[in-house]
Amino acid sequence: MSPDNIPASVYENLISAVHDKLPLLHRYMEMRKRALGLSELHMYDLHVPLVPETDSKFPYDRSTKMVEEAVAPLGTQYQAAVHEGITSRWTDVYETQNKSSGAYSWGVYDVHPLMLLNHQDTLRDVFTLAHEMGHSIHTYLTFKNQPHVYANYTLFVAEVASTLNEELLADYMLKSSDDRSVKLAVVNHSLEQVRTTLYRQTMFAEFEKIAHERAEGGEALTADLLSEIHFNLNKLYHGDGVNVDEQIGIEWARIPHFYRSFYVYKYATGISSAIALSQKILQEGQPAVDRYLQFLSRGSSMYSVDLLRDAGVDVTTPEPVLQALDSFEKRLDEMEELLAQPVS
Repeated sequence: MSPDNIPASVYENLISAVHDKLPLLHRYMEMRKRALGLSELHMYDLHVPLVPETDSKFPYDRSTKMVEEAVAPLGTQYQAAVHEGITSRWTDVYETQNKSSGAYSWGVYDVHPLMLLNHQDTLRDVFTLAHEMGHSIHTYLTFKNQPHVYANYTLFVAEVASTLNEELLADYMLKSSDDRSVKLAVVNHSLEQVRTTLYRQTMFAEFEKIAHERAEGGEALTADLLSEIHFNLNKLYHGDGVNVDEQIGIEWARIPHFYRSFYVYKYATGISSAIALSQKILQEGQPAVDRYLQFLSRGSSMYSVDLLRDAGVDVTTPEPVLQALDSFEKRLDEMEELLAQPVS
């Protein structure tokens, strides 16, 4: 953690705060079991969609308009940058033969960012556009305001702008749509983001911490030991309502991030910071927006912890993680209410 000057307390606070809120994840698992109509919930059932894909279609023109409107709380300067990216052909939008799958944003200093998408008119594609646009505007504002030496931001803050855009899009869609299927899909997306990016990545981070402590204590890191650690953490995190299959123990072997030590925790701190900042922007308005735009413009000219503190989030305390998980609880309430409504 030392190259980014991140105190060890950030790691400890993340794990501690998530442990305090594990009952919420257990509640989510019970809801998932009920929604899927299962007598037993297995680990592989977590890959089954909780709700069906909405029938609504989101062509690229509609998607770009939605993203532009969703980021309105960030002000006209940010909206103008998004509009420039959309209208100035920063984006390779559709699938073509031999094109890479997935989506990403990339940039070279003194050149505007470029985005690769594989847009298929789904709701997920709208969130992907918002996500990648967050990365691109972060890069755009950093390149615009920093000399080359400070123009690249660290991995510790890399997912903040992208995830914050997704939070604003979810808020916008829930406020502007009366379609139950759309609302279900949006709330489900938000819940899954927190489950997979905050809870799951923190579980992975704790696995790394325990494994390294065992090695420091002189133990041999055998495959059996690592599988035992990983299995026990899955039991702890997912709770008694989930049948944690024995085979999940070996999952550690296929996680590429474990071969880049102490990397995964940054996903969890990133989404926590993004949710906390999005709430400040929606509640406080312009003062929070000004701090956030300054954060996007500073690149690596300050240490990451200081950048986030100036933006309004102190990751050396458990507060951002607890705020994010409080937001998860509210979304969980919304999902349970939506699922209880009769289908029209």
